Amino acid sequence: MPELPEVETVRDGLARHVTGRTVTGAQVLRDYSVRRHEGGPEAFRSQLVGQRVGAAVRRGKYLWLLLESPSSALPGRASSHEPLPDGAAPAAEHVTALMAHLGMSGQLLVRSGDAAVEKVPHLRVRLELSALPGEPRAPRTLDFVDQRTFGHLSVTDLAPTADGAPGGWGSPLPEIPEPAAHIARDLLDPALRRDDLAKAVRRRRTGIKRALLDQRLVSGVGNIYADEALWRARLHYARPTDTLRVSEVHRVLDAAEEVMREALAQGGTSFDELYVNVNGQSGYFSRSLAVYGREGEECSRCGALVRRDEFMNRSSYTCPVCQKVPRNARW
Repeated sequence: MPELPEVETVRDGLARHVTGRTVTGAQVLRDYSVRRHEGGPEAFRSQLVGQRVGAAVRRGKYLWLLLESPSSALPGRASSHEPLPDGAAPAAEHVTALMAHLGMSGQLLVRSGDAAVEKVPHLRVRLELSALPGEPRAPRTLDFVDQRTFGHLSVTDLAPTADGAPGGWGSPLPEIPEPAAHIARDLLDPALRRDDLAKAVRRRRTGIKRALLDQRLVSGVGNIYADEALWRARLHYARPTDTLRVSEVHRVLDAAEEVMREALAQGGTSFDELYVNVNGQSGYFSRSLAVYGREGEECSRCGALVRRDEFMNRSSYTCPVCQKVPRNARW
């Protein structure tokens, strides 16, 4: 499943290639891909056509495009993708957003010119987009491609954030799609209160990896980066959270942030053609992974052979020397 660096790479691409454009058409080729949208495919289409994309925003693995009705995009109106003057409050003009969850294999691909009219394998939803001023009026689309069909799109209302801070990375608006309101802030979010998060982790009576994967506690960390962060922090995934010192919790959180920033700089982690940005290009951080997917290979730190354990219907990779199993392990 794409994790925070992969989703942020997609968000950044959407911000550069889609914001400011108007949705001129919408095709739903598989109804299941809009299953979370109230009213089904027809309502999905009618609520999108004519809307202008104001910003691309992300919290954790959740991604959304703020939508502006034509009246809210008139000259002189503040727009969510434009910088605000110091001290200025954002305009409360957005009431809906196009929310995307990529699931296991979802991709959002921007196509233009001849590529926009080619047949696309596993195409589920296609949005037709207007040209920007000065651009040739060639076809331009935003395609939702999903081989395994676990992902979904929906147009949803926005709700105020509980803390009054921006809803996510990419917009100053203190609003978040209602279906994602329960998702915690992520480790790259400037509004995250790191000390409060560390205390919340220590209050849990679970293993540290389970805590890292709990999107209601901290969002965006998935199986790959949890394993990499724990290896860097020299902690076993079954270490009970309530036995961790505050400094150890911060060490894990810092390691998780560090590994995700490194992955983001390389475009995310790619193991196959499913993990791509909006231009269809893969990331290459998989070449830098220390333990994930490296069962039987030598640990780059101590030389012991990396082991794999079954964990929550997935796998956990650890170094048996650098990450010793605790006596009071919580599996």
